[in-house]
Amino acid sequence: MSTQPDLLYSEEEEALRAAVRDLLTDHCDAAGVIARTESDAPHDRGLWKSLADGMGLAGLLVPEARGGQGATHREAAVVLEELGRSVAPVPYLTSAVVATEALLAYPGDEAAELLARLASGRTIGALAVGLHLAPERAPEAVRHEDGALYGELTGVADAAAADVLLVPADDGGLYAVEAGAVTVTPQVSLDLTRPVAGVALDGAPGHRLGEAAPAVRRALRAGAGLLASEQLGLAEWALTETVRYLKERRQFNRPVGGFQAIKHRLAQLWLEVVHLRAAARAAADALASGTDTEVAVAVAQAYAAPVAVHAAEEALQLHGGIGMTWEHPVHLHLKRAKADSIAYGTAGAHREALARLVDLQAP
Repeated sequence: MSTQPDLLYSEEEEALRAAVRDLLTDHCDAAGVIARTESDAPHDRGLWKSLADGMGLAGLLVPEARGGQGATHREAAVVLEELGRSVAPVPYLTSAVVATEALLAYPGDEAAELLARLASGRTIGALAVGLHLAPERAPEAVRHEDGALYGELTGVADAAAADVLLVPADDGGLYAVEAGAVTVTPQVSLDLTRPVAGVALDGAPGHRLGEAAPAVRRALRAGAGLLASEQLGLAEWALTETVRYLKERRQFNRPVGGFQAIKHRLAQLWLEVVHLRAAARAAADALASGTDTEVAVAVAQAYAAPVAVHAAEEALQLHGGIGMTWEHPVHLHLKRAKADSIAYGTAGAHREALARLVDLQAP
C-alpha cells in the first residue's frame, strides 16, 4: 500500500532554515550582492566557505560513508529556498547538487575521492553542460583522443568558480578535468549572480569516471527538481517584500496595499506561490524517496518558472519608481527568475516531458 508524501517541513528542516537564514542575513545583504555583480569576482567565496565548510551544507546529499552529511533532497531544498530568497552568489546548486549527483552515480574509487572533496566544500565542482539542458536531452560532448579531451562547451554555469569540471566526451564517458587544464571564458549573462562561461579544452587530461548518460540524466533531474525550491524562495521574497512595501507606501493618505485592485493582484500571487510550494516540496520529497521522480520534477518545473517570473515582475511594478533603481534588489530577483526559467529545461519542455510520462500527448 502506497503512502502519501508528507510535504510539511519537519522540525529539523525548520531549524536548518533558521540557521541558513541567520547566516545569510549577516553575510549576504542586498547591497553586498549588488556590489559584487559590479566587480570581477561575482562569486562570494567567504559565504561559500561559511555554508560549505562551516555548516557542512555542501555534503548534504552525500552519504556519511562517503564523506557527507547523509541528509536528503528535502534538506537541500530548504537550503535552496533560503539561497533563492537572498539571490546568494554561491555555486550551491551547481556543485552541491548537480555535480554531486553526477558523482553519486559512480561507485568507483576515483569518483569517491572527488565526491569527498566536493562534500567538504573545499573543492567546487561543475557539470560541464549548458545551463539550459533539460534532463532528457543529450549533452554536447567534446572529442576524446589519445587520452586527452578537445573541444568547446558554452553556457556552463559557475564554471569560473569550479576547481573540477565533469566533462561528457564523444566516447560516452564522463571525465573529471582539473580547472587549471582548461580555458574558461566568461559569457554575457542576464543573471550576474550565477555567471555562465565557455570552456575550451585543448588536449586537457581527464580521468574517466564512467558512462556519462545515466549520470548526467540523474544530475540534471535533481538540478531541475531542486531548482523549483530556489524559485520558491525567489517568489516568496518577492511577495513578502511587496506586501511589506505596499503597507508602508501611501497615496491619497491611504496605504497603497488597501486599494482593491492591488489586493486582488496580491491574492492571486499568494495563491500561485502556495501552489508552487506544494509542487517544489513534492519534487524534493520524490527525489528523496525515489518515487515518481520524473513526474514530480516535470510538474514542479512546468509550474515553477512562470510563477517565479510573475512574482518578480509584480514586485518590480508594485514597487513603482524605486523598483526600477539599481540600488533596490528586486532586479536581482527578476534576473535570477528569468535565468532560472530556462535552466535545466524550460517550462514548455517539462510540460512536453510530463505529457509523455502520463500518456496525455496532444493529438
